[in-house]
This record gives sequence, structure tokens and C-alpha cells, in this order.
Amino acid sequence: MLKQHLQFKLSQKLSPQQIQLMKLIQLPTQAFEQRIKQELEENPALEGGKEEKADDFDAEFENSTDDFDDSETINAEDINIDEYLSDDEVPDYRTQANNYSSDDEEKTMPYAAGTSFTQHLIHQLNTYRLSDEERDIAEFLVGSVDESGYIRRSLSDIMDDLAFTQNVYTTEDKIESVLKIVHQLDPAGVGARNLQECLSIQLHRKEKTADTDLAITIIDNAFDAFTKKHYKKLLQKFDISEIQLKDAITEIEHLNPKPGGSYAGNNRIVEHVVPDFAIKIVDGELELTLNGRNAPELHVSREYNNMLKGYKDAKDKSKSQKDAVIFIKQKLDAAKWFIEAIKQRQQTLFVTMSAIMHYQKDYFLTGDERQLKPMILKDIADEIDMDVSTVSRVANSKYVDTPYGTKLIKEFFSESMKNDQGEDVSTREIKKILETVIEEENKKKPLTDEALAKILKEKGYPIARRTVAKYREQLDIPVARLRKKI
Repeated sequence: MLKQHLQFKLSQKLSPQQIQLMKLIQLPTQAFEQRIKQELEENPALEGGKEEKADDFDAEFENSTDDFDDSETINAEDINIDEYLSDDEVPDYRTQANNYSSDDEEKTMPYAAGTSFTQHLIHQLNTYRLSDEERDIAEFLVGSVDESGYIRRSLSDIMDDLAFTQNVYTTEDKIESVLKIVHQLDPAGVGARNLQECLSIQLHRKEKTADTDLAITIIDNAFDAFTKKHYKKLLQKFDISEIQLKDAITEIEHLNPKPGGSYAGNNRIVEHVVPDFAIKIVDGELELTLNGRNAPELHVSREYNNMLKGYKDAKDKSKSQKDAVIFIKQKLDAAKWFIEAIKQRQQTLFVTMSAIMHYQKDYFLTGDERQLKPMILKDIADEIDMDVSTVSRVANSKYVDTPYGTKLIKEFFSESMKNDQGEDVSTREIKKILETVIEEENKKKPLTDEALAKILKEKGYPIARRTVAKYREQLDIPVARLRKKI
């Protein structure tokens, strides 16, 4: 039997404008500038920079309450043009706030064209006398070098690819002989198939001394024992003293495990971090500023305003004029919304960062990471009466310039643990102490995770060995055996 019934249900849906605002808030300074540039290109009713005159163009948009929806059908007669032409006062978006840092740096970052890493290697091949076949193989090998400087493919795969893609039929022995030529190119170690070969190539090209000879012997004949730091085995195997082994290890530590990374012109894009905020200490108090590049000068096009005036003054309104005024209305609404969204973004960023700064006041005044309080997203969201997701968008991709360096904002957030006094302490504080203990340990006998847990307990932080291991891994610190030094 079929039944029908009514059910009332409340649901909250974000409007397209709200979604766009959330996306704007998430953008860091550089990406935000690109977004503004895109909007200026797409919307002719929006213009950047200062207006020359504003005597007859002080359009007040805040009075406009009709939200435009592309799906609605709009008649030109339904548009209240006076809402777009009022000139009673200067609009809010043209007033200036004083909480922006002065920003005189270039907004564009030029890059030198240079030559790629592959081109750099091919240019060196031109100095060798090679047959046509050898040159084809050599150029293919060079093209297989990754950005770290390695060839991470087997010779059999390279042989097959040469046959299929280059129509070069050769043998693995021939490829091996050409590979030795590639190994002579700079930077030293380029073209190696693994770390052992990379280090060996570099050592063989160094000036011959007792230390380099021993280093070569260790890398070529006892690489596994060396990587696992089984120093006793090395001392016994080669019948050497600790001083000799230490000198040889020093030679190895001076080598470059990623030779490709040392080439400055390898055309990898360098990420330039632009701080979104700046915190300074002025007379013992914290002062927060928002990067001035987050407060662009935008206004609505005077030309579009004049188009509306022309339509209003026209006695006979043609169909084309009516279509044009609908198009103008859409563009003006979009420009109005974008300017308003930027204002909201500025306010949201400043309010959120201000709350974070005051919450972590002790840290920002001292720079001591042990002063960081436990802080989660909800703490700040409750403080500023905003959604947790909004705080997350601000924290995840923004940087702040502090007296102690440029920091990623999300690094100030951490969970809490109780110390032996029952007080809540930040996990960042515990990690900092753990890092300090490991730095000060005897490297000949590094502390195990069990020993580290015992020391932290003595310092008033009762945490388990597995928790110590988790924090150590998060700090990118290896296990005790791999921290051992002779």
C-alpha cells in the first residue's frame, strides 16, 4: 500500500558566493594576487588601481539587496538603476585601513631562462669524440637522468627503449661502456644507478689519499655495513683504527648524494614564500599587520556606470539596449560581490591571526617553542565565533613573519598532554625537549627510545616509548643505531 506524507527538514546550503569566499580565504598572498588578476581579466566592470576622479562616481553598492542568480529571468524594467548610480557618499571599499604593512617589493618575480640540466649534460657530451651510435646512446642516457642525477632504469629496459623509440639496436655491454662516459660528466656522480655507485664515482674522481682510498674500499666492498653503521665490523674487516675509519667516514660525508640538485640551472621552480602577516614587538607589545598585497585597490568601471546612465536617460529603449543593461547588471553585481568578498577576506584573516597571536602571546614575545600552549582549531574558532573550517583555511596555507623567522601558521597548533603535575602542555613542547635531549646525547652511544622515554619522565613528562618513537619520526630523527658516530 502506498502512502504519502509531508516531512519538514531544515538543511543549510552554501550559496555560490559563500563557496567562492571560502576559496578566497584559503588562498595565500601570491595565489590571491593571481585570482585578482584573473577576475580583472574576466570582468570588464571591475578595475584595479586608484580612480582619477570620484566627483560623479561614488557608487554606493551596499544598498543593493537583490542577489543575482544566473538561473533567474530578468527584465530590464525590473532593474533599479538608481541603486547603481547613487552618489550620496564615498563607498566603504574605497576607504583605507591602517592595519596593513607597507609593501614596496616587486609583485612579479623574474626567472632567468638558463639551460636545463639535460641540456647542460648534452653540451658536455659535445667535447667527447663519439661515433653516431655512441652519441645516440649517450644522449638517450642523459635524457634518462632524473632531477637528483640518477638513472633509475635497468640497462635491459634502456636497450629495449633505444630499439623501439630511437631505432638503435645495441647491446647491454655497449650501453655500459657509454654509461662510463656519462659518469665522467659534471657534476660528479651524475648518471649513477644507485647511491653506492654515485658515491663511488665521486670518490674515484677525488685526489688520491689514504683517506679516499679507504673510503673507496668501504663503499665498494662494505656498503651495507657502512649504511647500517656497523662500525665494529668495518674495523675488524679492514683491520684499521677508529681514527682511520673516522677520517674515511668524514670523506664520505662530504660527498653529494644528489648530484643533480647541485646544478643551479636545472629549471626547477623555486618556491618563494611571501608572508601573509607580520608580527613585531613594539614597546613590549605585539603588533600584527596584514601584508599590503592582500588589500588591493579595486573599483567599478566608470565606463559601465556611464552605460547605465545612458540607458536611464534614453527615451526609446531598444531590445539591444535592454539586453545590454541586463549584461551590465550581471557584471556590476559580480564586481560588487568580489570587492565585498575581498573586504570579508581581509577581515577574516586579520581577526583569525590576531586571535592566534594573543593565544600564543608568550611564544611570540620570547620565541621559545616551549612556551607554545596546546591549541586546536576549535579553540580559535570559539574565540572569534567562526567555523572550524574557516580557521583551518587560514592556518593551512598562510605564513607569518615573526622576529624568529617566517613560520607556517598551522605549526602553532598542537594537541595537549598532561605532565606529572596534571597540567596541560603542548606536544610541541615535548617534541622540543626530545629534540634537545637527542642533540646533547653521546653520539657514540645514542639513546634508545626506551631511554628517551625514561629521561622525559624524569623531566616531568610521563609518555610511553611508542609515543617517543612517534614524536621522533615526526621530527625526522632516525633510530639510535643510525645516529651512532664513531
